[in-house]
Amino acid sequence: MIGDSAYPIGDPDALLRNGNVEQFPIRRQGPAASSPLKVYGLREFTQLILPKRQHVLTPILPEKGLAMLYAKRGVGKTHVALGIAYAVASGGQFLRWQASQPRNVLYVDGEMPARLLQERLDAILAGADKVPPDFDQSFRLLAMDTQDIGLSLNLANPSDQQRLDGMLGATDFLILDNLSTLVHGGRENDAESWDAMQAWLLQLRRRGISVLLVHHAGRSDNARGTSKREDVLDTVIHLKRPDDYEAEEGARFEVHLTKARGVHGDDASPFEARLTMNGDAATWSVKALQDVEADRVAELTKAGSSVRDIEKETGLSKSKVNRIQNRLKAEGRL
Repeated sequence: MIGDSAYPIGDPDALLRNGNVEQFPIRRQGPAASSPLKVYGLREFTQLILPKRQHVLTPILPEKGLAMLYAKRGVGKTHVALGIAYAVASGGQFLRWQASQPRNVLYVDGEMPARLLQERLDAILAGADKVPPDFDQSFRLLAMDTQDIGLSLNLANPSDQQRLDGMLGATDFLILDNLSTLVHGGRENDAESWDAMQAWLLQLRRRGISVLLVHHAGRSDNARGTSKREDVLDTVIHLKRPDDYEAEEGARFEVHLTKARGVHGDDASPFEARLTMNGDAATWSVKALQDVEADRVAELTKAGSSVRDIEKETGLSKSKVNRIQNRLKAEGRL
């Protein structure tokens, strides 16, 4: 378990007190809405001295970045979101992504039972090779399961956005897990119902805060609800079950970047991730998706399956199965 915290479980008033401006000065929010809009000439704009955009988590999440992680229920969204949060807070690595330095994280959880959330964090700590420089400042949590009965948080509501603003303080990276429990107040497929939330996210970005939204996939395997959510995002991460997944394998899934501004080549290629528990410690392994496919084709070929059988079993086209088999033969694996 994490040591003594400035945010006592079950005491929402303490959460509010510790988020005040005296302890965590709120970032300057810029000019009021009534200020005149600024217009630049081309030469003037190109000569502005603007800081180079660094990464919160290389290569997928830039500073002042907005991202979304989505998957169907039970695939592993919260495992990944917590892993990302810890890597950013500690300046460490998660899956194929690296944080260049520790940054302050606020993790807002809308539905996870507090005990299960605690167990997952314990497992991360037990398997980690880096720790945050300051446990109570570098990685803070607002878990709705620890709040008083009747206390809620709806980030579609500007007043609740302001409540959370008052707790951000020196936060660099905000994670909202998940949209279904933290954002409600309109039809999910209605683009207009997202407007207030999108305006707030853009304000957070202008204040230098990166945000990761955690969301559910719908029946079509796309992110549930309006596609307008993705318009302003830098990165969209989709987790999906492999075709040969077995329930006893636990958290094993494919990771696909369906949108990734400025991410190219191998960094943008899909891969498979798997969580393994070594005692009480959580450890992750990753493998390029093409290697996973090759392993499966090799296994089925050695078992005597025909190309047509392999096509049905894996969902790969016949031509791709043939190409993989030819490569495996050239490598001496068949």
